[in-house]
Amino acid sequence: MSDENYPELRLENQLCFPLYACAKEVVHAYKPFLDKLDLTYTQYIAMMVLWEKKACNVKELGEMLYLNSGTLTPLLKKLESKGYIERKRSINDERILNISLTDKGQELQKEALFVPMSVGSCIKLSAEEAKTLYMLLYKVLGLLKNEEIE
Repeated sequence: MSDENYPELRLENQLCFPLYACAKEVVHAYKPFLDKLDLTYTQYIAMMVLWEKKACNVKELGEMLYLNSGTLTPLLKKLESKGYIERKRSINDERILNISLTDKGQELQKEALFVPMSVGSCIKLSAEEAKTLYMLLYKVLGLLKNEEIE
């Protein structure tokens, strides 16, 4: 059976594939820079949220990063073992696990300042192209997030 009858099943006609491949390659581009900080990409984006917010709970962090608690729990345990964060149960509701930065975690932010520029130099997009891509990706995320709710 020829694939000419099913062009919608050709890899080149799938939006998901270049998104997947691009995401994989971008994360790969981060690796040598994050290795210097002894962080994985997922640990890095979790720390970025905490550098911005200083504290949040696991549910909030998961929503911001599009990650579930099964992924976050080992990641947060690792960050805690490195001394970057503290995890504490809420005194008002023990089901809620709060996360906060330690002084060591805050100091790591200064060490990580080189990462965005370093990765940016690997991805040769103009400022306008980067802004357009950013807006389109967040539009897709928003559309998919709304789709899940309905």
